[in-house]
Amino acid sequence: MGDLRKTFHVRDYDLDATLSSGQAFRWQQLGQAWEGVIGGRWVRLRLSKGDITAEAAKPVRDWAWLEHYLQLHFNLDQALATFPDDEPMQNAVASFPGLRLLRQDYWECLASFILSATKQIVQIRQMVMLLSKRYGEPIASNDDDPAFAFPTIKVIAACGEKELRECKLGFRAPNLLGAARDILDKKIDLQRLPTLTSSEARKELMKLHGVGPKIADCVLLFAGGHQEVFPVDVWIERALQQLYFPKRRPSAKQLRKFADTHFGPYAGFAQQYLFHHARVHLKLK
Repeated sequence: MGDLRKTFHVRDYDLDATLSSGQAFRWQQLGQAWEGVIGGRWVRLRLSKGDITAEAAKPVRDWAWLEHYLQLHFNLDQALATFPDDEPMQNAVASFPGLRLLRQDYWECLASFILSATKQIVQIRQMVMLLSKRYGEPIASNDDDPAFAFPTIKVIAACGEKELRECKLGFRAPNLLGAARDILDKKIDLQRLPTLTSSEARKELMKLHGVGPKIADCVLLFAGGHQEVFPVDVWIERALQQLYFPKRRPSAKQLRKFADTHFGPYAGFAQQYLFHHARVHLKLK
C-alpha cells in the first residue's frame, strides 16, 4: 500500500540552504521542518543526524520522485572538485558545504522565474502561493487546510491579465500569460527540451513571451539539470564584481565571459554557492 514516512540517509546535504537559496519557491520552514509541494504531492522534510525524513499526506509506494527532486544520489564531491581554487569560491563553499541543486518541473520553474523579475525571494514565494491557491488543484496535506498544486499551463493560459494581476504579479502578468499561451500554441515543445543541448534549449525557451537569457538559464539549471549553465542577473553581477573585481568595474559582457570560462563544468553549482553566500553574508552594493 505504501508508507506515509520515508527516511533517506544523506551525506553533506544542507537542506535549509538548498530550500531557501532562491531556486524553488514552494517551501515554508516551520520549526525544524520544511513543508512544500512537489508536483501534486504535499511533503514535509526534516534533516536530522545525517538523515532526511519525509512525511506525506497519503501513502507513497515509490519515493523516486522525491529522490529525483532532491538529487539525493548526486556526487557532490565530484562537482566541488572542479570549482576554481580561489578565495571567494572557497568561502562560499565553506559557508554552505552541503548546498545542492534541485531538479524541478519545467513549467513551474519557468513560471516562477518569469515572476522573479525585480523581486526578492519572499515576494516570489508570495506570488507563487497566491497563484497556486487561486488556480491550482487542491491536494491533501497533514494540516486542516489543503495544499495546492501549481496551476497548469492550460489554466494560466485561460486567465485574463487582470485576474493574474490580482495575485500581485504586476507587470509580470502579461509575461506569464504570454508564455503559457505560447506553449499551448506550440511555439516551443517543453517535452522536447530534455533532449536538447544547453544552447539549443536556451534558444527555444527565449522564443517565449517574457523570457530572456537569465530566465532561460535558470530553467536550464534548476529544471533541466544543465549544470554547466551559470545564470547571470543583477545580483550575481554585483556578487562577481565585489568578490572578483573589487578594484575595477568590468562590463556586463566581460562578467558574462568570466562566468562562462572561470567556473568549470559545474558552473551552475558554483553560481548557486556564490549567490547564496553573497545574499546571506555580503552587503551587496
